[in-house]
Amino acid sequence: MPAHKPDPAKIRSALDAQLTALGEPSYDGPESPGAMLGACVTAVMRAYGRDVRPEREAARLAVRHLLDRLAAAAPGRTVEVRVPPYAAVQCVEGPRHTRGTPPNVVETDARTWLELATGRLTWAEATAAGRIAASGSRADLTDYLPLT
Repeated sequence: MPAHKPDPAKIRSALDAQLTALGEPSYDGPESPGAMLGACVTAVMRAYGRDVRPEREAARLAVRHLLDRLAAAAPGRTVEVRVPPYAAVQCVEGPRHTRGTPPNVVETDARTWLELATGRLTWAEATAAGRIAASGSRADLTDYLPLT
């Protein structure tokens, strides 16, 4: 279950703002939060693909949605995945940290995270390109990505 439940009205507003920025019509799909969050991910990815800066709230919702999906797919508290300034989650089973900086940290930008989570970029490609900062013996998320 997601760490938070976004307000459907806020999702719709952010999604429509992103679509407007892309010069596209407003969202007319299912009104469920999951469907709208999926559409938000897609719209933000289109913005990146067109070299249009994504709308901040749409990018935040897309990043958070896919981080929540990672945490659900790989429950635990061994690895902290950070996508500043939008969100961070803890995931992956194993030794748990309780204070200070976790021993296993992954940090990347929003675009890289979305590309990894959707399968447009592999972990190996992102690492080789220097698009991921990962520390710790468990900070390789290859087994969990892309999210399906």
